[in-house]
Formats: sequence, C-alpha cells, structure tokens
Amino acid sequence: MRLTFRNGRVLSGEVLSPATVTVADGMIEALHAPDAQIGADHTVDLQGGLLVPGFVDVQVNGGGGALFGESPSVETLRTMASAHARFGTTGFLPTIISGSLDAIAAAIAATDAAIEAGVPGVLGIHIEGPFLNHGRKGIHDASQFRDLDAHAFKLLTSARHGKTLVTLAPEMTNLSTIRALAEAGVVVSAGHSDATYAETVAALESGVKGFTHLFNAMSPLTTREPGVVGAALEDRESWCSIIADGRHVAPAVMRIALRCKGPARLMLVTDAMPSVGSAEKSFLLQGQRITVKDGVCLAADGTLAGSDLDMAGAVRNAMTYLGLSLPAAAKLATHNPATFLGLGERIGRIAPGYRADLVLADDDLTVLRCWIAGCPMSM
Repeated sequence: MRLTFRNGRVLSGEVLSPATVTVADGMIEALHAPDAQIGADHTVDLQGGLLVPGFVDVQVNGGGGALFGESPSVETLRTMASAHARFGTTGFLPTIISGSLDAIAAAIAATDAAIEAGVPGVLGIHIEGPFLNHGRKGIHDASQFRDLDAHAFKLLTSARHGKTLVTLAPEMTNLSTIRALAEAGVVVSAGHSDATYAETVAALESGVKGFTHLFNAMSPLTTREPGVVGAALEDRESWCSIIADGRHVAPAVMRIALRCKGPARLMLVTDAMPSVGSAEKSFLLQGQRITVKDGVCLAADGTLAGSDLDMAGAVRNAMTYLGLSLPAAAKLATHNPATFLGLGERIGRIAPGYRADLVLADDDLTVLRCWIAGCPMSM
C-alpha cells in the first residue's frame, strides 16, 4: 500500500515547509516537492494543514476512562491508545505506579500481549516504583515500597517486547543493581527520590539515564545541597521529563530547566490519567478518589495525582511558557523522547526510513487526523 500526503505544511527536522510525503508499507519513503507528480494507491489531501511527527509519551497512566494499573489488559491498552491518538500521541509507554510484584508482572504480560496483538502505539512499559523513597512518595502508596532484590530484578528485565523504563530512587538501591539494569537494556530514570547530589551523580555514572517529572517528588536545589534537581540540571547527558501543565512546574522554572539542559535533553510527558479523552473527570486510584479540578488531578488532600493533560496541549503549553517555535516545541514531544528510549532512528521524525507516525493538525495544534505506521486511527 503506497500513500501520498499532499497539500500540507510538513514538519521535517527543524523546518516547516510545503512538501509531499510518500509512505510505503507503513514507512516514510520520501519527501518531495509540493507539486511532484507521484503515483500512489491512495492520496490524502491535507488541505493546507500541518503534518507533524506523531508524539511520543513515556508516561501514560491511563486515558479514555481506563487506568492501566487498575486493569492491565490488552483491551485497556487499546482504549488508552485510541484516547491519546485523538491528541496526536502515536507512541507511548503505559505506566504502572507502585504496586506489588504480582501487579507489575500482570502489567508486563499485558504489554507484551498488546505488542504481539499489534495494538497501535504501545512501545513498551514504564514501571514507576515501588523502589522509591517514602519521603518523596507523592500520590504513590508507600506501603507498597520495597527493596529491589534479585526477584524484583528478574521481573524488571523480563519483558519480551518493547522498551522497559524503570523509575527508582537511587538511594533506595545500590549502584551495582542500577548498572546491571542498564546493562540488561532497561532504561533507568531517577524519581520520587530524596537522594543527595553526590548519590545522584554516582547513580548517573552507574547507568541512570534520565529524571522522571523533573522538580516533582525529588530533593530540590538548595544553597549547600544541590540534591537531585541540582544534579539533573548540571548533567549534560541525562534526559529530563517535565509535565507542562503549568501546575506541576511553574513556567519560570520550566524556562530555567530549558536554559540549563538545552532543548536536546528536555522532553514532555503528560503523566495522563483516565480522565484524558473521557467525559468522566473523577476516578479511583489505588482506593483514593481523584477529581479533576480546573484541569488538575487532585486527591482529597490536595496531592497532585498525575494529570489531565494531553500531548497536543503539552506542546502548545511549551510554545506559550517557553517561547518556543512549533518545530522546537514539537521536538520535545517527538524526537527527544524517542531518542531517550533508544528509538530515535525509527520514530519521532518525518524523514525517509522512519515509521509513518503522522499527525494532521490546524494552526492551533488541534489534532484533526492521526496515522500510526501509515494506518489511520479512529478519531
């Protein structure tokens, strides 16, 4: 099946310009001049809209009324994939927060089964906890926290398909375990951590690759102890994810992070909950009633509990809060997270040889249509 996308403005790399895109067997074949005459089985008229790479979100708890941690199944992942595709997300890591090892095993099995079944957009799994610090638990159930022992290590390295991202508190395990996880192919991120600056630097040297929702649930930068935040901002190679809803992190603080990390090491995440893509704005999370108020997911005591943010909204916010152009903001949600996961040569760009994960949007970045591997997603 050969597709041609015509009459649109195409975001390729840092450039937004008129072009014709050809897709064959789910992969981008070539970019041509806008008036090129090319044969195809089907032509998509973009009607002057924006064609941008599909967004990649490495932290998605739920969507469309479904919560992965509460119901880890192929059907849940289909629901989440469909809900987030409406907002331009074409690749995501379903995320399970701190729970039992049995719950994690069920989540890994569901993710493997979904990838085998061809559920569009599922790239692997994000296991956020339970190897975290009680003092930085956030909404997590601290009664589930545990040591990262040999049994847990075997489980974390057991996924048969896709990428595995693990968020842990470096001070709650040891450097040899972090190193072994990284050597086994797990992407290790620091989060929900009260580590010192020295502990964090040592963890970076041992294989920690990034920081989960920078500034939230981690030891802050202070005058005499830089903490996790200071180590994250100083390090030139690690990646930092940010929830750009304007509530988890103040816009001015986001701008400081951008200046410290540069645009190549920052990425957007939603930390989305079931309310995204759903009319229902209240749900249960590990027995707690979470309610969306003014666009923010809150527990009864006011604790932030993930977000009601979608990725198109995150990109719009990055443009507003950070003063970025569309190409620069989109990179934080496409090429950067794809590269963080080790998938930067396969997804996250509109270029020959990349998977045809494409989003058609208007000038306000409202998503109109979406394709994953060249197949249209139901909107």
